[in-house]
Amino acid sequence: MATRLSEQEVNGVLEKCSNWGRWGKDDQRGALNFITDKKRAAAARLVQTGETVSLALPLATVPAPDNPTPVIHLMQQTGFDAHEVELLPYVGDYFAIAPHGLANTHLDALCHVFHKGKMYNGFDAAEVGSHGAKKCAIDVAKEGIISRGVLLDIPKIKRVEWLENNVRITADDLDAAEKDHRVTVEEGDVLFVRTGRARQRKAKGAWDAFQGGLAGLDPNCLPWLHQRKIAVLGSDGVSDAVPSGYQELALPIHSCTLVYMGVHLIDNADLDALSAACARNGRYEFQFIMAPLVLTQGTASPVNPLALF
Repeated sequence: MATRLSEQEVNGVLEKCSNWGRWGKDDQRGALNFITDKKRAAAARLVQTGETVSLALPLATVPAPDNPTPVIHLMQQTGFDAHEVELLPYVGDYFAIAPHGLANTHLDALCHVFHKGKMYNGFDAAEVGSHGAKKCAIDVAKEGIISRGVLLDIPKIKRVEWLENNVRITADDLDAAEKDHRVTVEEGDVLFVRTGRARQRKAKGAWDAFQGGLAGLDPNCLPWLHQRKIAVLGSDGVSDAVPSGYQELALPIHSCTLVYMGVHLIDNADLDALSAACARNGRYEFQFIMAPLVLTQGTASPVNPLALF
Protein backbone atom coordinates (compact mmCIF):
# COMPACT_ATOMS: atom_id res chain seq x y z
CA MET A 1 0.00 0.00 0.00
CA ALA A 2 1.34 3.43 -0.97
CA THR A 3 2.34 5.76 1.83
CA ARG A 4 -0.12 8.62 2.31
CA LEU A 5 1.43 11.91 1.21
CA SER A 6 1.59 14.74 3.74
CA GLU A 7 -0.01 18.06 2.85
CA GLN A 8 3.43 19.58 2.37
CA GLU A 9 4.35 16.77 -0.01
CA VAL A 10 1.13 17.24 -1.99
CA ASN A 11 1.88 20.94 -2.38
CA GLY A 12 5.27 19.96 -3.78
CA VAL A 13 3.61 17.57 -6.23
CA LEU A 14 1.31 20.35 -7.48
CA GLU A 15 4.23 22.50 -8.57
CA LYS A 16 6.18 19.57 -10.05
CA CYS A 17 3.16 18.72 -12.23
CA SER A 18 2.83 22.26 -13.57
CA ASN A 19 2.27 22.94 -17.28
CA TRP A 20 2.45 26.72 -16.84
CA GLY A 21 4.21 28.23 -19.83
CA ARG A 22 4.36 24.93 -21.72
CA TRP A 23 2.32 26.38 -24.60
CA GLY A 24 3.28 30.01 -24.02
CA LYS A 25 2.51 32.55 -21.30
CA ASP A 26 -0.83 33.53 -22.89
CA ASP A 27 -2.19 30.00 -23.34
CA GLN A 28 -5.67 29.32 -21.94
CA ARG A 29 -6.39 25.88 -23.40
CA GLY A 30 -4.03 23.90 -21.22
CA ALA A 31 -3.84 20.17 -21.85
CA LEU A 32 -6.37 20.41 -24.68
CA ASN A 33 -3.26 21.30 -26.68
CA PHE A 34 -2.28 17.63 -26.44
CA ILE A 35 -5.21 16.79 -28.75
CA THR A 36 -3.80 17.26 -32.25
CA ASP A 37 -5.47 16.77 -35.63
CA LYS A 38 -3.52 13.52 -35.91
CA LYS A 39 -4.88 12.40 -32.52
CA ARG A 40 -8.47 13.15 -33.57
CA ALA A 41 -8.04 11.29 -36.84
CA ALA A 42 -6.62 8.26 -35.03
CA ALA A 43 -9.55 8.31 -32.59
CA ALA A 44 -12.01 8.23 -35.49
CA ARG A 45 -10.45 4.97 -36.66
CA LEU A 46 -11.48 3.33 -33.37
CA VAL A 47 -15.12 3.33 -34.49
CA GLN A 48 -15.93 -0.19 -35.71
CA THR A 49 -19.59 -0.99 -34.97
CA GLY A 50 -21.01 2.54 -34.69
CA GLU A 51 -22.43 1.87 -31.21
CA THR A 52 -22.83 5.06 -29.17
CA VAL A 53 -23.00 5.41 -25.39
CA SER A 54 -23.99 8.54 -23.49
CA LEU A 55 -21.98 9.25 -20.34
CA ALA A 56 -24.38 11.88 -18.98
CA LEU A 57 -26.79 11.84 -16.08
CA PRO A 58 -30.25 13.31 -16.76
CA LEU A 59 -30.37 16.97 -15.72
CA ALA A 60 -31.22 16.88 -12.01
CA THR A 61 -34.53 18.73 -11.61
CA VAL A 62 -35.48 17.10 -8.28
CA PRO A 63 -33.96 18.28 -4.96
CA ALA A 64 -31.82 15.65 -3.23
CA PRO A 65 -29.08 15.52 -0.58
CA ASP A 66 -26.51 15.86 -3.37
CA ASN A 67 -28.59 18.37 -5.34
CA PRO A 68 -29.39 21.48 -3.25
CA THR A 69 -29.81 23.66 -6.36
CA PRO A 70 -31.90 21.60 -8.78
CA VAL A 71 -32.23 22.51 -12.43
CA ILE A 72 -35.22 24.80 -12.98
CA HIS A 73 -37.41 23.55 -15.83
CA LEU A 74 -40.47 25.64 -16.67
CA MET A 75 -42.97 25.37 -19.51
CA GLN A 76 -43.62 28.59 -21.40
CA GLN A 77 -46.24 27.10 -23.69
CA THR A 78 -48.01 23.74 -23.40
CA GLY A 79 -50.16 21.54 -25.57
CA PHE A 80 -53.25 22.46 -23.54
CA ASP A 81 -53.21 26.04 -24.79
CA ALA A 82 -51.27 25.64 -28.03
CA HIS A 83 -54.49 26.08 -30.00
CA GLU A 84 -54.59 29.69 -28.84
CA VAL A 85 -51.55 30.44 -31.02
CA GLU A 86 -53.18 30.80 -34.41
CA LEU A 87 -50.23 30.89 -36.83
CA LEU A 88 -48.16 28.05 -35.38
CA PRO A 89 -49.40 26.01 -32.40
CA TYR A 90 -46.31 25.04 -30.42
CA VAL A 91 -44.86 24.14 -27.06
CA GLY A 92 -41.81 25.73 -25.47
CA ASP A 93 -39.82 25.58 -22.27
CA TYR A 94 -37.17 27.36 -20.22
CA PHE A 95 -34.45 25.92 -18.03
CA ALA A 96 -31.76 27.32 -15.74
CA ILE A 97 -28.87 25.38 -14.28
CA ALA A 98 -26.06 25.82 -11.76
CA PRO A 99 -23.70 23.30 -13.39
CA HIS A 100 -21.10 22.89 -10.62
CA GLY A 101 -21.72 20.54 -7.72
CA LEU A 102 -22.47 16.86 -7.38
CA ALA A 103 -25.65 16.38 -9.40
CA ASN A 104 -25.17 17.30 -13.06
CA THR A 105 -22.67 16.02 -15.60
CA HIS A 106 -20.53 19.03 -16.42
CA LEU A 107 -17.16 20.21 -17.70
CA ASP A 108 -15.11 22.43 -15.38
CA ALA A 109 -13.34 25.35 -17.02
CA LEU A 110 -9.73 25.98 -16.00
CA CYS A 111 -10.87 29.15 -14.19
CA HIS A 112 -13.08 27.14 -11.81
CA VAL A 113 -10.47 26.59 -9.07
CA PHE A 114 -7.62 28.72 -7.71
CA HIS A 115 -4.53 27.89 -5.70
CA LYS A 116 -2.65 30.64 -3.88
CA GLY A 117 -4.70 33.22 -5.76
CA LYS A 118 -3.85 31.89 -9.21
CA MET A 119 -5.58 29.85 -11.90
CA TYR A 120 -3.98 27.91 -14.76
CA ASN A 121 -0.87 29.43 -16.34
CA GLY A 122 -0.48 31.91 -13.49
CA PHE A 123 -3.48 34.09 -14.34
CA ASP A 124 -4.81 35.96 -11.32
CA ALA A 125 -8.05 34.94 -9.64
CA ALA A 126 -9.25 38.53 -10.09
CA GLU A 127 -9.64 37.75 -13.80
CA VAL A 128 -12.98 36.19 -12.81
CA GLY A 129 -15.51 38.84 -11.83
CA SER A 130 -19.24 39.42 -11.67
CA HIS A 131 -19.52 39.19 -15.45
CA GLY A 132 -17.60 35.93 -15.68
CA ALA A 133 -14.08 34.84 -16.54
CA LYS A 134 -11.77 36.95 -18.69
CA LYS A 135 -9.22 34.13 -18.75
CA CYS A 136 -9.52 30.34 -19.09
CA ALA A 137 -13.31 30.36 -19.55
CA ILE A 138 -15.27 27.37 -20.83
CA ASP A 139 -15.49 28.70 -24.38
CA VAL A 140 -11.83 27.78 -25.00
CA ALA A 141 -13.38 24.37 -25.80
CA LYS A 142 -15.94 25.76 -28.26
CA GLU A 143 -14.51 23.71 -31.14
CA GLY A 144 -15.44 20.57 -29.22
CA ILE A 145 -13.34 17.91 -27.53
CA ILE A 146 -12.78 14.92 -29.81
CA SER A 147 -10.09 12.38 -29.00
CA ARG A 148 -9.40 8.85 -27.90
CA GLY A 149 -11.31 8.00 -24.75
CA VAL A 150 -10.13 5.43 -22.20
CA LEU A 151 -12.03 3.94 -19.27
CA LEU A 152 -10.23 2.56 -16.22
CA ASP A 153 -12.92 0.60 -14.36
CA ILE A 154 -11.69 0.33 -10.77
CA PRO A 155 -14.68 -1.64 -9.34
CA LYS A 156 -14.05 -4.25 -12.04
CA ILE A 157 -10.49 -4.91 -10.93
CA LYS A 158 -11.55 -4.84 -7.26
CA ARG A 159 -14.44 -7.22 -8.05
CA VAL A 160 -17.03 -5.03 -6.33
CA GLU A 161 -20.19 -3.25 -7.48
CA TRP A 162 -18.81 0.10 -6.37
CA LEU A 163 -16.05 1.59 -4.25
CA GLU A 164 -17.12 2.53 -0.75
CA ASN A 165 -17.18 6.20 0.19
CA ASN A 166 -13.77 7.85 0.70
CA VAL A 167 -11.85 4.91 -0.82
CA ARG A 168 -8.70 6.32 -2.41
CA ILE A 169 -7.66 5.07 -5.83
CA THR A 170 -3.87 4.89 -6.09
CA ALA A 171 -1.45 5.01 -9.00
CA ASP A 172 -0.97 1.26 -8.49
CA ASP A 173 -4.70 0.81 -9.06
CA LEU A 174 -4.47 2.74 -12.33
CA ASP A 175 -1.58 0.51 -13.42
CA ALA A 176 -3.55 -2.60 -12.46
CA ALA A 177 -6.59 -1.41 -14.42
CA GLU A 178 -4.46 -0.78 -17.50
CA LYS A 179 -3.07 -4.31 -17.28
CA ASP A 180 -6.48 -5.87 -16.72
CA HIS A 181 -8.10 -3.90 -19.56
CA ARG A 182 -5.14 -4.36 -21.94
CA VAL A 183 -5.01 -0.63 -22.60
CA THR A 184 -2.41 2.10 -22.04
CA VAL A 185 -3.31 5.73 -21.34
CA GLU A 186 -1.50 7.95 -23.83
CA GLU A 187 -0.85 11.59 -24.66
CA GLY A 188 -4.00 13.50 -25.56
CA ASP A 189 -6.42 10.91 -24.17
CA VAL A 190 -9.66 11.70 -22.39
CA LEU A 191 -9.39 9.48 -19.32
CA PHE A 192 -12.38 8.30 -17.27
CA VAL A 193 -11.82 6.64 -13.89
CA ARG A 194 -14.91 4.78 -12.70
CA THR A 195 -15.72 4.42 -8.99
CA GLY A 196 -19.24 2.99 -9.38
CA ARG A 197 -20.86 6.03 -7.76
CA ALA A 198 -23.74 6.13 -10.27
CA ARG A 199 -24.58 2.48 -9.57
CA GLN A 200 -24.31 3.04 -5.82
CA ARG A 201 -26.70 6.00 -6.03
CA LYS A 202 -29.22 4.00 -8.06
CA ALA A 203 -29.09 1.16 -5.53
CA LYS A 204 -28.96 3.08 -2.25
CA GLY A 205 -30.24 6.59 -3.03
CA ALA A 206 -28.62 10.00 -2.90
CA TRP A 207 -26.33 11.19 -0.13
CA ASP A 208 -24.45 14.37 0.70
CA ALA A 209 -20.96 13.44 -0.43
CA PHE A 210 -19.35 16.28 1.53
CA GLN A 211 -20.78 14.70 4.68
CA GLY A 212 -20.87 11.01 3.78
CA GLY A 213 -17.75 10.86 1.62
CA LEU A 214 -16.97 9.99 -1.97
CA ALA A 215 -14.44 7.65 -3.56
CA GLY A 216 -11.80 9.22 -5.78
CA LEU A 217 -8.15 9.54 -6.72
CA ASP A 218 -5.39 9.74 -4.15
CA PRO A 219 -2.90 12.59 -4.74
CA ASN A 220 -0.20 10.02 -5.49
CA CYS A 221 -1.95 9.62 -8.88
CA LEU A 222 -1.03 13.17 -9.91
CA PRO A 223 2.49 12.45 -11.23
CA TRP A 224 1.02 9.46 -13.11
CA LEU A 225 -1.59 11.68 -14.79
CA HIS A 226 1.02 14.33 -15.59
CA GLN A 227 3.45 11.85 -17.10
CA ARG A 228 0.74 10.36 -19.31
CA LYS A 229 -0.12 13.85 -20.66
CA ILE A 230 -3.86 13.32 -20.54
CA ALA A 231 -6.03 16.03 -22.11
CA VAL A 232 -9.16 15.68 -19.95
CA LEU A 233 -10.00 13.74 -16.78
CA GLY A 234 -13.50 12.45 -16.05
CA SER A 235 -15.18 10.63 -13.19
CA ASP A 236 -18.57 9.46 -11.97
CA GLY A 237 -17.70 11.47 -8.87
CA VAL A 238 -15.56 14.59 -8.78
CA SER A 239 -12.20 12.81 -9.34
CA ASP A 240 -11.18 13.69 -5.76
CA ALA A 241 -11.77 11.45 -2.76
CA VAL A 242 -13.96 13.36 -0.30
CA PRO A 243 -13.04 14.38 2.33
CA SER A 244 -9.43 14.88 1.31
CA GLY A 245 -7.98 14.55 4.81
CA TYR A 246 -5.97 17.75 4.35
CA GLN A 247 -6.52 21.04 6.15
CA GLU A 248 -5.95 23.48 3.28
CA LEU A 249 -6.37 21.25 0.23
CA ALA A 250 -10.05 20.37 0.11
CA LEU A 251 -9.83 18.93 -3.42
CA PRO A 252 -6.16 18.34 -4.31
CA ILE A 253 -6.97 16.60 -7.61
CA HIS A 254 -9.03 19.62 -8.69
CA SER A 255 -6.28 21.98 -7.58
CA CYS A 256 -3.55 20.19 -9.48
CA THR A 257 -5.38 19.22 -12.68
CA LEU A 258 -7.23 22.49 -13.25
CA VAL A 259 -4.73 24.98 -11.85
CA TYR A 260 -1.32 23.45 -12.57
CA MET A 261 -1.77 20.83 -15.27
CA GLY A 262 -4.44 22.70 -17.22
CA VAL A 263 -6.56 19.55 -17.46
CA HIS A 264 -10.30 20.16 -17.80
CA LEU A 265 -12.47 17.95 -15.57
CA ILE A 266 -15.72 16.14 -16.32
CA ASP A 267 -17.61 15.65 -13.05
CA ASN A 268 -20.62 13.42 -12.30
CA ALA A 269 -20.57 11.29 -15.43
CA ASP A 270 -22.65 8.12 -15.53
CA LEU A 271 -20.11 5.45 -16.41
CA ASP A 272 -22.27 2.37 -15.84
CA ALA A 273 -23.39 1.97 -19.47
CA LEU A 274 -19.84 2.68 -20.64
CA SER A 275 -18.50 -0.01 -18.30
CA ALA A 276 -20.96 -2.51 -19.75
CA ALA A 277 -20.15 -1.49 -23.33
CA CYS A 278 -16.40 -1.82 -22.77
CA ALA A 279 -16.83 -5.28 -21.25
CA ARG A 280 -19.17 -6.34 -24.06
CA ASN A 281 -16.84 -5.08 -26.79
CA GLY A 282 -13.73 -6.38 -25.06
CA ARG A 283 -11.94 -3.03 -25.29
CA TYR A 284 -11.61 0.00 -23.05
CA GLU A 285 -10.72 2.55 -25.73
CA PHE A 286 -13.19 4.39 -27.94
CA GLN A 287 -13.72 7.58 -29.87
CA PHE A 288 -14.76 10.37 -27.50
CA ILE A 289 -16.90 13.32 -28.62
CA MET A 290 -18.19 16.24 -26.55
CA ALA A 291 -19.37 19.71 -27.55
CA PRO A 292 -19.60 22.06 -24.53
CA LEU A 293 -21.97 25.01 -24.71
CA VAL A 294 -20.32 28.16 -26.05
CA LEU A 295 -20.85 30.31 -22.95
CA THR A 296 -18.52 33.30 -23.20
CA GLN A 297 -16.78 33.89 -19.87
CA GLY A 298 -18.49 30.85 -18.33
CA THR A 299 -16.88 28.69 -15.64
CA ALA A 300 -18.50 25.41 -16.68
CA SER A 301 -20.88 23.77 -19.14
CA PRO A 302 -23.42 20.99 -18.73
CA VAL A 303 -22.36 18.27 -21.16
CA ASN A 304 -23.46 15.02 -22.75
CA PRO A 305 -20.19 13.14 -23.39
CA LEU A 306 -20.38 10.37 -26.00
CA ALA A 307 -18.36 7.21 -26.54
CA LEU A 308 -18.37 5.59 -29.99
CA PHE A 309 -17.29 1.98 -30.53
